[in-house]
Amino acid sequence: MKGPLIVLSGPSGSGKSTVIDQLLADRSLPLRLSVSATTRSPRPGEKEGVQYHFWSRERFQDAVERGEFLEWAEVFGNRYGTPRAEVEPYRDQGTGVLLEIDVKGWEQVRRHCPDLVSIFLRTSSLETYEQRLRARRTESDEAIQRRLQGARDELARAGEYSYQVINDNLDRAVAEVRSIVQKQLFN
Repeated sequence: MKGPLIVLSGPSGSGKSTVIDQLLADRSLPLRLSVSATTRSPRPGEKEGVQYHFWSRERFQDAVERGEFLEWAEVFGNRYGTPRAEVEPYRDQGTGVLLEIDVKGWEQVRRHCPDLVSIFLRTSSLETYEQRLRARRTESDEAIQRRLQGARDELARAGEYSYQVINDNLDRAVAEVRSIVQKQLFN
């Protein structure tokens, strides 16, 4: 039986990485997180094949031309994409594959994989996003405003997803996402 393809999207500050980390810590789930390819350089502490596959622009372009991506985009001068090799072999073995991608990536993937299940992770208010972004202390006010505008744009599309999960309480959000994933894996 083919494993499910599960897309998790949501604005910056919605808690996607935290929810995914807790979900993947449950070793009873036959589930893996797809590792994206990128043309950007590794940041300190990042390892090849763990956070990303770090590819040259030439290798990335060759893969685009050969149709090796389920989705890809250029963001701030660097390319990011989901290689089919990170998804299809695992699904064929019955393992569920989780993609953490934005709304534009989800649009591309659903054209290739209409059987995907999509989850939009959100908070109950823009104020919560802003508080979380400011608490990180990693971005300028201008960058935070840009991310908040991005959140507004993404929230306008949330209703198109299979599920919406509100992450105002982490334990509750993780339990809800786990329930959705289990339903896809075991039904």
